[in-house]
Amino acid sequence: MSAPSVSELPAPSPWLLRWQQGLRPGSTALDLACGSGRNLRHLAASGLQVTGVDRDAAALAGLQGLAEIIQADIETGPWPLGTRQFDLVLVCNYLWRPLLPQIVAAVAPGGTLIYETFADGQQSIGRPARADFLLQPGELLQVCAGLRVIGFEDGFESGAGHSGGNPRYVQRIAAVRPQGDVFPRHALD
Repeated sequence: MSAPSVSELPAPSPWLLRWQQGLRPGSTALDLACGSGRNLRHLAASGLQVTGVDRDAAALAGLQGLAEIIQADIETGPWPLGTRQFDLVLVCNYLWRPLLPQIVAAVAPGGTLIYETFADGQQSIGRPARADFLLQPGELLQVCAGLRVIGFEDGFESGAGHSGGNPRYVQRIAAVRPQGDVFPRHALD
């Protein structure tokens, strides 16, 4: 089976596109639970030095050569990144609460965490339906208490816009780790 063409790949997360503005070519990025790489491919094409982590070897197979690829089961095995930090830490459609402290710690000073996944309410319309995989109201705000939140949403997407046509309950955050007395500008338009 051949790798999908660029036109066959799902578009990168609109939340990522909205908040990646401060990243420059050469910046480091971690795409955690990257799957087949819809966001990783975009970041690599933007000139970022990307590390992708996922447990699915088949999904990762098409990403070799685009980024540093780490196949690891981060739920049952050790955290594969040690104390490494990144200019961007990205998590989409994945939640494993025991890793939240490591995920936040992986954000370098001045770096950004972009996180979006399913939220409470999703169980009323489809999968995932287990509470273990659904964020509670405001949960990402609590997780990012030591970061500067620059964007947050918690609600229902009808699917008419950018969620691939599927309605879903979602929570998403963009947060920056402070870097001394530097006050970066994060465009809101």
